[in-house]
Amino acid sequence: MPTPADALLAATSHLPTPLAILDEQALWANADDLVERAAGTPIRVATKSVRVREIVEQTLAREGFAGVMSYSLPESLWLVEHGVDDVLLAYPSVDPDALRALAADDAGRAAITLMVDSIEHLDVIDAALGSGHPTLRLCLDVDASLRIGPPGLAAHLGVRRSPVHTARQARAMARTIEARAGFELVGLMFYDAQIAGLPDTSPAVRLVKKASNAELHRRRRAVVDAVSQHAHLTLVNAGGTGSLETTGADPVVTELTAGSGLFCPTLFDGYDAFEARPAAYFALSVTRCPSRSVATLHAGGYVASGPASDSRLPTPVWPTGLSLLGTEGAGEVQTPVTGSNARHLSVGDRVLLRYAKAGEMCERFDTVALVRGDGTVEQLPTYRGEGKAFG
Repeated sequence: MPTPADALLAATSHLPTPLAILDEQALWANADDLVERAAGTPIRVATKSVRVREIVEQTLAREGFAGVMSYSLPESLWLVEHGVDDVLLAYPSVDPDALRALAADDAGRAAITLMVDSIEHLDVIDAALGSGHPTLRLCLDVDASLRIGPPGLAAHLGVRRSPVHTARQARAMARTIEARAGFELVGLMFYDAQIAGLPDTSPAVRLVKKASNAELHRRRRAVVDAVSQHAHLTLVNAGGTGSLETTGADPVVTELTAGSGLFCPTLFDGYDAFEARPAAYFALSVTRCPSRSVATLHAGGYVASGPASDSRLPTPVWPTGLSLLGTEGAGEVQTPVTGSNARHLSVGDRVLLRYAKAGEMCERFDTVALVRGDGTVEQLPTYRGEGKAFG
């Protein structure tokens, strides 16, 4: 009986490999799931997890999504040029050329909110633009990690982002921004990586995530109250694909962010709150069969960012029963696979793989083949295919 993987490979058989593939039915079913899990809280589209402009635009046109979360200031300006009118830049920018372009762009300044977490970021902007620059919208990145133990000795559970962790620190930053010409603080961001980005792999992980969520609910309220004494907040952004239900339940949160949940890469398998529906794949061709138990694929060294481990490697998913070789992994120009079905592969056959993360896969391809339910295919340019590389 044909499988969805068979259908994807059949629909794209006329296209050369290596080939990125999107299952349109799974993609939009995932979008609907995200909206349902958000339970009425608007979702920003995390562009770093998509990197296909047309998919970003089609997602924004769907009910429940509003605005994008970008990862680069040049990217943000480019998206505004293409009609996106609400951009929250998730990371501080120290790019003087891009800052000058923003200051000179009325539409850009109206649409883009810059991220800061220290006075040094204000200094960088002032140094690039000089005194008397137009007012720029700012969002304060607040560290959402969980700290267990006494100050100075506490264990840090989460990513290393902002130095601003407490309500007192956030209030001090807000007071500084309030007193400084050329800046307006309009938002707060709390990215709970230890909840949103961590699969539910054990009772201990579930306990930590529950404790972190409870701590964040208390601390977010305190930070919002403290900052509101010095700023008129129009957005409080939080959460990610893995924490939409819990974070969206916090009444101080005005919006959520998700992107990886559209594609559902392998790092998003294993969550209790939702069942991953893979939508993004890539296909490689068999170019040699060095033994009965091994088939070698062309290219495939698409290793995801993060700690160097097997979790960052791509996973062969069709035919079933294949795995990478531990001695070679995913290679720069060839990737051997072994397993129960390797002996049935012949030169010219295709193997379907899943990437470990989401949008990073698109940095390897100029186009993605969007496969519709009726088997028709549309090739969409990635950021790379439009000649853009934003880091």
